[in-house]
Amino acid sequence: MQRRFSLSSITVLDGLAVAATVAALAGVVWSPKLTNAVARATGSVKPVEVSVDVRHLQVVDSEAFLEGIREEGAVSIVIRNQPAGRVALLSVEDISRPLTQLLPDGTVLEAEDTSPARGLHARFRLKADAETGPSGVVFGGTKLKVGSPVELEGRLYRANGVVSGVALP
Repeated sequence: MQRRFSLSSITVLDGLAVAATVAALAGVVWSPKLTNAVARATGSVKPVEVSVDVRHLQVVDSEAFLEGIREEGAVSIVIRNQPAGRVALLSVEDISRPLTQLLPDGTVLEAEDTSPARGLHARFRLKADAETGPSGVVFGGTKLKVGSPVELEGRLYRANGVVSGVALP
């Protein structure tokens, strides 16, 4: 005797098994690694240089701090609170401006601001592979544009900054 299939024979466990299978397939199809691999294969991933400005970073010895960052050679980046991975560091430089004063005789006097409250102003130049398209640069699944808040993290520091430049070399 042949048994016929009916919907009443489906149990809750069968439904859960189907749901888990569908979720696993969706995870494979929409995984970031697979998406990145497809983007590389289609040629939409290109090297991008990004400048990030960090302002008012309180450090004791700014030159030793900057040298430590240069030696590390890479930073972890978080864009709009979304981790975007580790990127190569091209350079980091102090962009602090000197104090200027215009004297009554028309000469300009410049002096270094040594107040501890001022903090360090630094520009990080980073290089990474990112997707490029008509809407701009997508890095780590997040659109990256000038003015985007980012967080840079190294071995001994975490600093909040703002994207000040995006260039496709």
